[in-house]
Amino acid sequence: MIVVIVGPTGVGKTKMSIELAKFLDAPVINADAVQVYKGLDIGSAKVTKDEMDEVKHYLIDIKDIDEEYNVKEYQNDVRKILEEYKNKNVIICGGTGLYISAALMDYRFYEDENNETYEGYSNEELYEMVLKKDKFSQIDKNNRIRMVRFLNKKMVDVVEPKLLYPNVLFIGLTTSRDKLYQRINERVDKMFNDGLAKEVKYLYAKNPNSLILNRAIGYKEVISYLNGEIYEEEAKDLIKKNSRHYAKRQYTWFNNKMNVKWFDVDFNNFDKTIENVKSYIDSCNK
Repeated sequence: MIVVIVGPTGVGKTKMSIELAKFLDAPVINADAVQVYKGLDIGSAKVTKDEMDEVKHYLIDIKDIDEEYNVKEYQNDVRKILEEYKNKNVIICGGTGLYISAALMDYRFYEDENNETYEGYSNEELYEMVLKKDKFSQIDKNNRIRMVRFLNKKMVDVVEPKLLYPNVLFIGLTTSRDKLYQRINERVDKMFNDGLAKEVKYLYAKNPNSLILNRAIGYKEVISYLNGEIYEEEAKDLIKKNSRHYAKRQYTWFNNKMNVKWFDVDFNNFDKTIENVKSYIDSCNK
């Protein structure tokens, strides 16, 4: 069985993945596009060694921040792991919907691509073109580099993407919008208290041209602060705003690309939510 845990940022996916991994005697495959990079820890809320609780994790800290890693590479890496664990339980956990879909569904990527620069187009025009190519795209409309790369790639998503693996369960964790936004705000404040600015300053000094560092939410905003372009409080507010927008895009992808069984999270008694998910998994196995 492959159990996929999805949901917006800050709803408890990591804790759920650990508990289900122990319940199912399964490894966890990371599905967060930022957590594959070494050093991007605080800003990505990366699972710690203590939180892993001896559960085997894959595709975390596999790339340096001056390296590139794309969805096709992720697709290949996940499929190799799934082949290794054939006929065993596996947990896939994260919020990068395209990575999950590409790994488990009939997504095909062609090596050849165009080299159009799109110099004469504004970001707004590029974003409209991106949505015409994929109306559920999660690309940030301010991320010009990624939009150009996406428009140049000849990616074929079959008309009706079909799962390539049997017995896949998509588990979604959710909460009310107000509660989600509150958790996002609290999470960002905690990141700064835990040393996010120090983390970014160290990484940026060594790798100022790192693409992931300059485009990932939580990092690009702090870089603007470190460069004296905005104040620290403005950086915090921007991270919170961009995280809210990202959460909306995540919901759109999960609801339109996956057959998700959603669970409302009880943050006052998360163990109850865990038991509800376990009961659902058991019922699907009968």
